[in-house]
Amino acid sequence: MKKLTYIFLFLTIVGFSQKGEKDNVFTNAGDAARMATAKQKLYAEDYVQAMNIFREVEKNNPGDASVKYYIGLCYFNLKLYDFAKASLLKATEINKGVKPETHLLLGEIYQMEENYDLALTELNTFTSSSVTLEKELVNDAELHASQCSTAKTLLANPVDVTITNLGSGINSKYDDKNPCITADGSQLVFTTRRPETTSSEVDYEGDGKHYENIYIAGIDSSTGNFAHAAGVSGSINTKAHDACTSISADGKQIFIYYNDNRDKLKRGGNIFVSKVTNGKWKVPVSLGKPINTSYWEGGACVSPDGKKYFFSSERPGGYGKSDIWMVERVRKSEWGEPVNLGAEINSGHDEGGMFLAPDGKTLFFCSNGSNSMGNYDIFKTSFENGKWSSPVNLGYPINTAAKEGQLTLSADAKFAYLSSDRKGGLGENDIYKIDLKEFAILEKDSRKKNSNGLSILRGTLRDGVEGYVIPDAEVAVNDAKGSTISSTTTNENGEYFLTLHGANYVLVIRKKGYQEINEPIEVGVSTKETIIVEKGYLLKR
Repeated sequence: MKKLTYIFLFLTIVGFSQKGEKDNVFTNAGDAARMATAKQKLYAEDYVQAMNIFREVEKNNPGDASVKYYIGLCYFNLKLYDFAKASLLKATEINKGVKPETHLLLGEIYQMEENYDLALTELNTFTSSSVTLEKELVNDAELHASQCSTAKTLLANPVDVTITNLGSGINSKYDDKNPCITADGSQLVFTTRRPETTSSEVDYEGDGKHYENIYIAGIDSSTGNFAHAAGVSGSINTKAHDACTSISADGKQIFIYYNDNRDKLKRGGNIFVSKVTNGKWKVPVSLGKPINTSYWEGGACVSPDGKKYFFSSERPGGYGKSDIWMVERVRKSEWGEPVNLGAEINSGHDEGGMFLAPDGKTLFFCSNGSNSMGNYDIFKTSFENGKWSSPVNLGYPINTAAKEGQLTLSADAKFAYLSSDRKGGLGENDIYKIDLKEFAILEKDSRKKNSNGLSILRGTLRDGVEGYVIPDAEVAVNDAKGSTISSTTTNENGEYFLTLHGANYVLVIRKKGYQEINEPIEVGVSTKETIIVEKGYLLKR
């Protein structure tokens, strides 16, 4: 969206200066000079100063549609859409032959207001203009028209979910987004721009708001809801942008987006990871190559078994500005070459905000392409038979004409969480909870099965004599026929974590120098809560 706004602004100013503005002839030479200055401010994205100057010109030229248009454009870029619409409508009332871009802006505003019929009327008025239009703006209008058509279809067929705001314990009057929960649903981490942490400084070189920081909340056992959120302890939050992009299924790793021009490792946007040991979060370290490059990398998530990373990047070889890529682990600290998820997932627009569900095969992501309702929507795709399925829009009211951020889901698939700047929130983006009891989000047809969720098998491996933890041990779960259903390796704390459907399995543990363990194990299932099976072992030499 920001890219399209920038192109729109550039073409509006430069294009019109080349063609001339017939309705922009001022008898007052001072007004003509002020118009030129205001446009320069507008091009520099100094919208407040530009609007103030346009307002001065308006006093002497109240009947000039072009001035009204530019004032509306300033309001639009300041996200003051009601004021923008009022000024743009006055422009159309004054002059029916007003700049065609007036109708494009009105179309986008009506789309945000979910008034899709009016939006389509304005967008069609723009594209049918007799004036030669810039290709980029025509493409923009066609994209919004397609989104409006998608929205009308989805609104007519809403999905059966209940969505509630998490309230002031989690949300604030500032920007709160990127919710990420552990598979057992016990921890929520998210990104906020509230000025209540060590990094309450303001990003004067950016949008003038407070820098991003990462907050965390645990479950209050007395209420079953998340307790009041607080900044993550340790060295995760800095005096620059720190954004949570995911938390691992076992809650042991937080993946972080850093952007700090004062640090060469964080310059331009890169992904870091912080690991927790004995309840303390360690200093985040860069994921390094091949994930981080000199290009922008915006976020990452890890598969439940720890063998795959999914991440967004603007590196060459993609289909749009930001694409989703995947990289697989070759051995402990070695990764293969990143692979673009392909044209089935990525488009000529932006994709990101990934979350791989605890089932290890269902990927949720955000896109602002033609199949969204407007801005960014959440989609899902599944990896089956060696390929990713065609993405499916999760539908209304999960998605709206507002900007929906990434979705996260617990192992039992009873609740999901998303961020959105939809109407009715406490601030800008807020975090919402989605009740999925009537919507089987992990199923292809979304129809309810006996159990739509998964259970958790976890534990710690230790040396049978000395008692120290054993990292890098192989842990596999086989079915009755000996086929491996799921596998992982223990982390540096000797811990393993697997998500499974309820059934009877055989647990196989291997570590060089130790006796192999083969043990039947039953993983239960419940429609009321997430079943967690704890199995720790002492390995014998």
